[in-house]
Amino acid sequence: MKLKQWVKVLVALGIIFTNVGCDQITKETVRKEISSEEAISVIDEHFVLTKVENTGAAMSMGENLPPFGKTIFLQFLPFVLLVLMFFYSIRKKQTSRINLVAISFIIGGGIGNLYDRVLYQSVTDFMYLEWGSFHTGIFNMADVSVVVGVLLLVFNLALLEIQRLRLKSS
Repeated sequence: MKLKQWVKVLVALGIIFTNVGCDQITKETVRKEISSEEAISVIDEHFVLTKVENTGAAMSMGENLPPFGKTIFLQFLPFVLLVLMFFYSIRKKQTSRINLVAISFIIGGGIGNLYDRVLYQSVTDFMYLEWGSFHTGIFNMADVSVVVGVLLLVFNLALLEIQRLRLKSS
């Protein structure tokens, strides 16, 4: 493996482990410090901490699947997808820095929630945002990592499209 590829691997792993670490530290703190269904207002009613154990995926999708279905759809397939994303981002020569960071954030968030599903058979969610008519479901730092990664990918795609349009018009 060339030096440049080793640097990509180290950067990706650093970002992944940082995301997983932040996620697991916050979840462990919440498991110890907040009782089930307790609500702690951090910023009035706009930002609330509350502990919920989610046995499904995002917004509890799949929580009613039989155990084998949960294992396949919430553990095995996500694991395979995360591994493929990692090797794709490392092996592809033209992976931009921003895409490498974005994919690493997504993988880190995915691993954080996958770790919970394997160890606890649920994912600890604990943050809720509400501002006027905008409100979220209850989420965790792994979810934040995935959203940040997706937003970075969309941002980079938009930048590339703007560049392409500028070149086309000149």
